[in-house]
Amino acid sequence: MEHPAPVRVVLVEDSPIIRERLEEALAAPGVIEIVGRADGERAAIEALDATAWNALVLDLWLKQGTGLGVLRAVRDRRPPGAIVIVLTNYALPRVRDATLALGADHFFDKMRESHRVREVLDRLAAARGDTL
Repeated sequence: MEHPAPVRVVLVEDSPIIRERLEEALAAPGVIEIVGRADGERAAIEALDATAWNALVLDLWLKQGTGLGVLRAVRDRRPPGAIVIVLTNYALPRVRDATLALGADHFFDKMRESHRVREVLDRLAAARGDTL
């Protein structure tokens, strides 16, 4: 039986330490693959344009620009079925509302809800026919 292609994730996080920890927590060979990395708005947009992706994991405060700028840039050109997960230390209601208005599908507090990113990606993989 042929398995669907893995969920292809672009990870946008300005902290190298947090980005590395997220990669370790999210990657699952054959199921979830990190296909792009960026630490700034421009680099994130370039990474998203350069590869086929199914999921974007996005921090809001970046080395250059913001995650809000990334959301605006991909809003009308994200692949069909692709999801956007915002993972931030600024989990305020007004910030959540702004990201959802710009097209984010999920909004998680980095300190308390990081594990939920993997849960969402696992559900996406399962919906594509993978089993973990």
